[in-house]
Amino acid sequence: MTTGRKLHLGLSIHGAGATSYSWRQPAIQPNASINLAHYISVAQKAEAAKLDFIFIGDSPHITPDSAPHYLNRFEPLTVLSALATVTTHIGLVGTATCSYTEPFTLARQFASLDLLSGGRAGWNVVTTGLEGAAQNYGRDKHFDHAERYRRADEHLAVVQGLWDSWEDDAFIYNKETGEFFDKSKLHTLNHKGEFFAVKGPLNIRRSAQGQPVIFQAGASDTGRNLAARTADAIFAAPETFEETHDFYTDVKRRAVSFGRGGPAPLILPGIAPVIGSTDEEAERLYQDLASLVTLEDALAQLGRPFAHYDFSRHDLDAPFPDLGDIGANAYRSHSDRIKRMAKQQGLTLRQTALSFATQRDYFFGSPEKVADTMQHWFENGAVDGFILGVGVAECFDVFIEHVMPILRKRGLFRSEYESQTLRGHLGLPFLENRYTKRKKLAAE
Repeated sequence: MTTGRKLHLGLSIHGAGATSYSWRQPAIQPNASINLAHYISVAQKAEAAKLDFIFIGDSPHITPDSAPHYLNRFEPLTVLSALATVTTHIGLVGTATCSYTEPFTLARQFASLDLLSGGRAGWNVVTTGLEGAAQNYGRDKHFDHAERYRRADEHLAVVQGLWDSWEDDAFIYNKETGEFFDKSKLHTLNHKGEFFAVKGPLNIRRSAQGQPVIFQAGASDTGRNLAARTADAIFAAPETFEETHDFYTDVKRRAVSFGRGGPAPLILPGIAPVIGSTDEEAERLYQDLASLVTLEDALAQLGRPFAHYDFSRHDLDAPFPDLGDIGANAYRSHSDRIKRMAKQQGLTLRQTALSFATQRDYFFGSPEKVADTMQHWFENGAVDGFILGVGVAECFDVFIEHVMPILRKRGLFRSEYESQTLRGHLGLPFLENRYTKRKKLAAE
């Protein structure tokens, strides 16, 4: 039974689908990724279900083999700002890269979203695994893996420093005296580092939650270190309960070793439940989706974590090819996992591609079975919650209507929001301004 902890649940909105074939489902709108009405409908449905947040991903590079959603979609901060005006409680989390943005601009954008939403913004900090992005930003070559993470570390520190430019009570608005703000409560950053020189201050105040929530998704050793030191929540990609449990334990241990104060980062794996009224119905839904997959689709999808490598040049029925360092500077942890799986199971290239494209989610079956699996992972030290994705189009509605009542009955999820801010939903404290905190400590 639950001990009082509650699951944290977010929803990833993927519009036309994150795979090459999912858009072909009858219930999917082909233009969903650029259809504001679709985003509003999904966001309001998620808020009615009392989810912690919605999540909008992003990437700064496409190829003709990219999945439909990636080819033609809204930029995250733009659509999240629109959604802030038609929601009142649910968190609004978006991806933005440290590799191809300037800290001052990004700090303004997320601070604006945070303020106009009443303290509901979150930033998914990424370094960008797509090597082709470099050529969209005036570079011939992508930053190497180590440099990307050094840059991300500094970028994040600058952004968070800028977010504290104004103490929370800096603005006085005294019309009689003409005092608009207290000058002693405005702070200039004056940062000069390896990658950035940013004077500041930022020209927007803090929100009701202090600063936006920081999300990360790095799974490499370097990525885990950055997340353990700086993230409030970490997206994970589960393979098995055991792997996710090991990841959970490792990151929490790293967080302690870095001596960070406050809560350890929340671990939130992404899942795409396939849910039927029975296990047999779930199997039918899965087979219907898998039947849409062509070998061409599977090879294109397999190529993405390997920097869009063209696997069609190889013998499909030979063992998975030795790719050397291909993928090492892209989505390294993902590509390493595929290579490891293919080698351990002795798979051919064809088998690897089809297995990867049609992999069955662990959260599969009847509503009771899916709820059981979620509870097992949660109560046995593997997760703090989940990011819900949608593989089968109808399954989010089924999850809300049939799985969530089970979770609530078991005391695992809220029935009402207890907070107005994303930090509040996630059980994170208000983030006090660093300068205010220093003044309090100096006065003690």
